[in-house]
Amino acid sequence: MADGWDEDGLRAVRGALHAQDWAALRTALLRGPSREVLQLAGDGVAGAAVRGLPGAAEMAASFLGALQERGYRGDGELADRLRAATGDAAIPLLRPLAVDLEMLAMLLEGNPAESGGRIDLSTGECRPAFTDELGAGLEAEEADDPARWLYVPALGSRAGYRDMELFVDGLGDVALADRLLNAVRGRGAFRRFKDVLARDERAWFRYLRFCDERQRGRARAWLAEEGYFPSLPVLRRTGKP
Repeated sequence: MADGWDEDGLRAVRGALHAQDWAALRTALLRGPSREVLQLAGDGVAGAAVRGLPGAAEMAASFLGALQERGYRGDGELADRLRAATGDAAIPLLRPLAVDLEMLAMLLEGNPAESGGRIDLSTGECRPAFTDELGAGLEAEEADDPARWLYVPALGSRAGYRDMELFVDGLGDVALADRLLNAVRGRGAFRRFKDVLARDERAWFRYLRFCDERQRGRARAWLAEEGYFPSLPVLRRTGKP
């Protein structure tokens, strides 16, 4: 197993999920530590476990152990889905919704004065408020129908700031950690932090992966609070019909 994920490895994971190809996903997950892609790949693993695909139950058990050890927000909700998928627990009383957690995270963590939006419950599509197109092509009653839309608040950058602090805490490079700690003090912390980190390509990529996992987890937890979970993908042994 590689020490960490690179762009090609993550592209392979995302490609396998998009193609609904379990064999490709199993292979792709060997290219880096599973701890760093639990939220990204967990629904795919759960979907394969539900279908009883080869090796899926074992992979789900491995993900469960890593989730319990890691303990990010949203990891508990994903662990519940994996337990249910393998028959080790009752299915949580949540409704499936075909939502992209990455897009939902963008709505949730935007500027409260400018962002937020809503999810189309019929399709799972995330629609930012600033587009001013939420009611396009709809009758007024349908555009405001609470049974059709789930409103998403913009919660601001506090969670993102905490991500920076936790990332620095986990760095093994003391000199880089010191520079980053200086960067996050005062106004403009995000810009300075990214400017410093961008000088170290490997650390920058690791930070992006760290943030993606935490953002997806927060989006999953928020969704569960609203009564939903990301619907499980239908993976096949291979991507071929």
